[in-house]
Amino acid sequence: MSTLDIKRENGKIFCPLTNSWHIETPEEKVRQEYIKILVEDYGYSLDQMAQEIKVNNSQRGQGKARADIVVWKSKQDKIESKAAFIVVECKAENVRIREEDYYQGYNYASWAGASFFVTTNEKETKYFNVDKEYLPKELVEVVAIPTAEEALNDKKVKDILSKTKTFTRDDFTKVLRTCHNIIRNNDKLSPEAAFDEISKILFMKIKYEREQRGAKVFTKNEFVEKEKWFEKEIRPSLKGTPKDLPYMQFLFYNTKEEFKDDQLFEENEIIKIRQNSFEQILEKLETYNLSDTQDDVKGIAFEQFLGTTFRGELGQYFTPRTIVDFMTHILDPKENETVCDPTCGSGGFLIKAFEYMREQIEDDIKTAKAKLRTEIEGDNYENLSEKEQLAINERIEVMQSTLNNELDTQLEGSRMYNLSRNCIYGTDANPRMARTSKMNMIMHGDGHGGVHHHDGLLNVNGIFEERFDVILTNPPFGARIDKSQKITEADKFTDETLIAKYKEKYGEAYENALKQVNDNIGKSLLSLYDVGAMSGLTEVLFMERCLRLLKKGGRMGMVLPEGVLNTSNLQKIREYFEGKAKIILICSIPQDVFIAAGATVKPSLVFFKRFTKEEELQYLGAKTRAEKEIRKKYIGQIKALQEKIATEKAKKLKVKALIVVAEKELRDLEKAIIEEAKPLTKEYFDYEIPIAMVEDAGITSTGAVSAGNQLPTLQDEYKEYRIAKKLWNESNSVISYTINPEGRLFRISDGKEVELKW
Repeated sequence: MSTLDIKRENGKIFCPLTNSWHIETPEEKVRQEYIKILVEDYGYSLDQMAQEIKVNNSQRGQGKARADIVVWKSKQDKIESKAAFIVVECKAENVRIREEDYYQGYNYASWAGASFFVTTNEKETKYFNVDKEYLPKELVEVVAIPTAEEALNDKKVKDILSKTKTFTRDDFTKVLRTCHNIIRNNDKLSPEAAFDEISKILFMKIKYEREQRGAKVFTKNEFVEKEKWFEKEIRPSLKGTPKDLPYMQFLFYNTKEEFKDDQLFEENEIIKIRQNSFEQILEKLETYNLSDTQDDVKGIAFEQFLGTTFRGELGQYFTPRTIVDFMTHILDPKENETVCDPTCGSGGFLIKAFEYMREQIEDDIKTAKAKLRTEIEGDNYENLSEKEQLAINERIEVMQSTLNNELDTQLEGSRMYNLSRNCIYGTDANPRMARTSKMNMIMHGDGHGGVHHHDGLLNVNGIFEERFDVILTNPPFGARIDKSQKITEADKFTDETLIAKYKEKYGEAYENALKQVNDNIGKSLLSLYDVGAMSGLTEVLFMERCLRLLKKGGRMGMVLPEGVLNTSNLQKIREYFEGKAKIILICSIPQDVFIAAGATVKPSLVFFKRFTKEEELQYLGAKTRAEKEIRKKYIGQIKALQEKIATEKAKKLKVKALIVVAEKELRDLEKAIIEEAKPLTKEYFDYEIPIAMVEDAGITSTGAVSAGNQLPTLQDEYKEYRIAKKLWNESNSVISYTINPEGRLFRISDGKEVELKW
């Protein structure tokens, strides 16, 4: 097959299909890279392709529609303006392809009369068949597109059109379970160790398929062929180096290097299964291209696999997705807010928060593109010459490419960079869970850098008091921490390089945060918490921990055992929290929801908002007023005891026993006044506590999805309620974009202008 070199110079890229130089925008880069793939991997010639071709369905308003790449079956078909064969839509590498993009591409392909359409952003490539008669409710993904040779064989084309790719999360979950069983049966590893090996293979596969630009899947045959070549041509030159390894271990070594900064694997870790098992697993996974699979599909499948594999084995109960979605929507985290889960497990809450805020940014960028496009086109665009339209389209491309940079998680200063680096934090005390959370987040997009293996009750890195706007968590239930559990030297964070980095980032607050551990070595963990003197229950300690992590006015949602704060033995603890935060919603859910995850306790979803400074003063005022009022009832007794003590102390011959008794009586009376004032304080500091009871939370006791999920309706109702009641300060930060007369693009946020460059 032919080869195609991509030419670049002075910020431009040569486009052979137009025989001209174009500005090398991220979209143009992807387009030319895919043209290269069509030539080199599929055998299509340049003279049977074209780019930026107008397509329309004769409907008003569709005159501007242009297909990125159009491929005909032959050069002659193109000359004769026959129906196209393949239509390709390209997006910038950092732009996540959304459902509407697929339908847009489908429309273009349908209008062009094509049989296939492709969407690609280099990292993610999908192929679809096209029914030219109607727009389907669901797009049908196929496993491949034909080569140039296959395109001329109607039978081959029909066969490829029929090979639909039914990649569902359930399918992928089943495959992962099968792979898990292969390792357990062949290599006799424990469930946990077997999972570790699958994790390694998944990341080897992700790395390989990313490097192949979505064009190739890491298959067993691919591995076998590459192994022969490696052992003959490459390995002899690696003698005496750390990379002098069998091909399977060599690939894993490179994978460790790829994800080194993510601390996913230990430096000396190796593949611990035999090669036969490795090849069997590759064979099971070869249907799935992990570089182009929808994040949501592979991520949720991964979670499902985790939930069934580790149910109860690690004391981990995975929060069902319906609950995670609901709790996130209730707290409604906004861009630039910080989110934390100090018991993050597999990362479900952090992933959802990341996705939730990412969608806000993506929608905002989409709106900005449409607004600026209208401005650039002006009112007379349709009446301009094609040359003038092309010049305007080039300006629009540059604008869109520049805005797309806001979605690049690797570009410092972008909105997505800020989200993935500065807004998502979590810890888990179990090293496997912490690593799993990082893996899970990578599979869903990003935002994994703030996740740490650490005791969630102790400060680490960016996780310390009064740092967060939102807490979402499902803490461990029923376990106890006793007084013998001490803070040890092992709890100290000792990486001096990272300490210096975090000091620079967080300033004095970080240095003070380290003292929580460093100044308390040898002390009981319970001594760090006010409630530690009242209870050692993990859920109670984490309630205080989460409140401390919140900024004043911050909000949190927790999965808690139902009635945890209503039991008589936890009355003092309830009172403690009532003096720190408002309960803004209690939602009772069916016990069935967590049965599938292995839990037996009936849960509630409890939402708090930490007092603002104003609310702290209001509560203190109500408490002072209540105690003052109750004190009036006992003023006579108080004075009598005070006089008795004073008289006795004034005597030359004091009776100490009488003084001790009177002082105790006075102390007991003061305690009684405080206790009697508590109901009155609540009356004076009165606020509404919404309570909801849900009979169907979208999941059955078997883990299956139920049809009557009531949570979405409740979350919509609650949104109206909390906005009307002004339960918390809604984010007023609006980001806008403007183009100055010189054509430079600026982001405007909080009155500050930042120039964006592509």
